[in-house]
Amino acid sequence: MRTSWVEKRQNDKVRTQMYYAKQGIITEEMEYVAKIEDLSPELVRSEVARGRLIIPANVNHTNLEPMAIGLAAKCKINANIGSSALASDIQEEVHKVQVSQHYKADTAMDLSTGGDLDEIRKAVIENSKIPIGTVPIYQILHDVNNKIEDLTIEKMLEVLERQAQQGVSYFTIHAGFLLETMPKVAKRKMGIVSRGGSLMAAWMMHYHRENPFYTAFDEILDICARHDVSLSLGDSLRPGCLADASDDAQLGELKVLGELTLRAWEKNVQVMIEGPGHVPLNQIERNMKLQRELCHEAPFYILGPLVTDIAAGYDHISSAIGAAVGGWHGASMLCYVTPKEHLGLPNAEDVREGIIAYKIAAHAADIARGRKGARDIDDEMSDARYTFDWEKQFELALDSERAREYHDETLPQDVFKEAEFCSMCGPKFCSYKITQNIMDNPEAIEAIAKEAAAAQH
Repeated sequence: MRTSWVEKRQNDKVRTQMYYAKQGIITEEMEYVAKIEDLSPELVRSEVARGRLIIPANVNHTNLEPMAIGLAAKCKINANIGSSALASDIQEEVHKVQVSQHYKADTAMDLSTGGDLDEIRKAVIENSKIPIGTVPIYQILHDVNNKIEDLTIEKMLEVLERQAQQGVSYFTIHAGFLLETMPKVAKRKMGIVSRGGSLMAAWMMHYHRENPFYTAFDEILDICARHDVSLSLGDSLRPGCLADASDDAQLGELKVLGELTLRAWEKNVQVMIEGPGHVPLNQIERNMKLQRELCHEAPFYILGPLVTDIAAGYDHISSAIGAAVGGWHGASMLCYVTPKEHLGLPNAEDVREGIIAYKIAAHAADIARGRKGARDIDDEMSDARYTFDWEKQFELALDSERAREYHDETLPQDVFKEAEFCSMCGPKFCSYKITQNIMDNPEAIEAIAKEAAAAQH
């Protein structure tokens, strides 16, 4: 789709969506986003220029279909995939990204830490029409044989450039965790639960020097500007348990991320901010408000948040509850959690479960925010249920295959696709059918209403 769009801009000094938006230019990507979001192209352009909307679309990922993250757009979800040091298989990761697209994840992050990372990423990008994000510190550490003390700024920048050339559309950079914050971390119940954050802490403690991502932030911005890589400013100090939620460490880092956002916008680099974590239900709205204030309304990309710490095996549910509330109060993208969270490496079925849980959360958030047309599909589903249109119900469901599968467990024959009941109530006790029979006699209903009115007098 994007090959001709990118080629005609190849001689431009800067090629980011934010740069064009600031020049008053509506790119083809902005036009495409406007159409699928049912927005005016000028609104999309102005929101990108302002920094409240991003279109993560690396110029080297030409088979990408543009999408937008921001308050003006529908609430989006991200699916995390990736190998581990204990299990790495290129085809498995390709399958995961295909599953992600099938169930309509809006972006995917390749968080691979094992195997040939460059080849895995290459295969994932080639097979993806959605933007791919990464956490580059994983490969940086991998390339220095897991010796954090061998990490240098030169190696860091080399990996970022390599991933940008491959077509990665957004980087999670842990640049907001500074040396001065370390004493605040010591007061926590669970310390640092972010992998990237813990690695930065180890490097800073070893060298007694400032976070290298913070030190080299301008050079990182130059790489992002060349390839139009968006920055997802990582929350190294996100709370990993309810006890650490909304503490000085988390909010102190958030303030630094707001400062880095302004620096990125000066160089026309698109930015979103990553958020918590584990947060009690009653603190989520405040977290969303603080992010908008401290980070100048840059899109907020939240992990969960998980609203309880005891849902092991069901953390996709615990976190989807928090994600729906977060989306309702202003989060622009929700990072899914799978049933394997805290327990192990997700497989393709876990990816499916996580995506559907988060599609529900994002859709619920859009309805709560009163987004134009968000409830239309729900009203269609209500009509299909009331008229026993089973095929339409399967079609409208977020997971059509699962809806059909559950229906057919007890009533698999085709004749039951025309039945005016399901296996729960059967033909005699279906409330819809009973109600319809009553409503088919409007004269009787009117007569009863008159009798009731007379009795009241």
